[in-house]
Amino acid sequence: MSEIAVMPGCEPFSHIGDGSTGVLVIHGFTGNPSSMTPQATAFAAAGLHVEQPRLPGHGTTVEDMMTTSWSDWSGEAAAAYDRLAERADHIVVIGLSMGGTLTLWTGLERQHDDRLKGLICVNAATAPQPDEVMAMVQEMIDEGNEVMPGIGSDIADPDVAEIAYDGTPLRALMSLSNEGLAPIAGRYGELSVPILIFSSVEDHVVPPESSAHLRDTAGGEVEFVTLERSYHVATQDYDKDLIIERSLAFIERVAS
Repeated sequence: MSEIAVMPGCEPFSHIGDGSTGVLVIHGFTGNPSSMTPQATAFAAAGLHVEQPRLPGHGTTVEDMMTTSWSDWSGEAAAAYDRLAERADHIVVIGLSMGGTLTLWTGLERQHDDRLKGLICVNAATAPQPDEVMAMVQEMIDEGNEVMPGIGSDIADPDVAEIAYDGTPLRALMSLSNEGLAPIAGRYGELSVPILIFSSVEDHVVPPESSAHLRDTAGGEVEFVTLERSYHVATQDYDKDLIIERSLAFIERVAS
């Protein structure tokens, strides 16, 4: 069986820095590494070690993603963390949307690892979908539907488009909510590492209340940045440079 081709620009990125600090960069649901390329390349330019994985089923085809679930995505995030830990003594994890979910999951999984110094969440999904939404999704699946319209490219800047799938695999969405979010949504009080939260005022994919939930329940120090000009994919939007600037300052502070 031939390997499914990765869309141009959606490849993973790995960089060897010149210091002891590394950043794990995790993209979102139905997206791919390209949505966080501005941040990953800026971190590399700053001399940081960088691991930016392409999560299984992403950056290829919707049909490919339909064969994957939370265990695949979290497994790759964990493997990327381990690759980074081979060369970095201080690690910060940053993620967009579901990448933010994986960032928080990583924080909980590695909370006793002294190398983990901080987490950065950009419009992170932090709570499972409401029961009525999941019931609706299940009903669609029971009726024979496997894909609903895509959620990608929620960007205010009209000159920028996210490379993302046109469709959203329903079973994968169920997995994210039930297997990814439900087990961790009530555990953020366990997180003692500093967390930097970016939250867009207008987000058509993940409601701002999701970031507020994390802010209000995290167990450690929280820095909260409101993004006034960007929609969900803020890492590619008008505030992408602000995210880079504040993230680099945060990384320097918590990793020193």
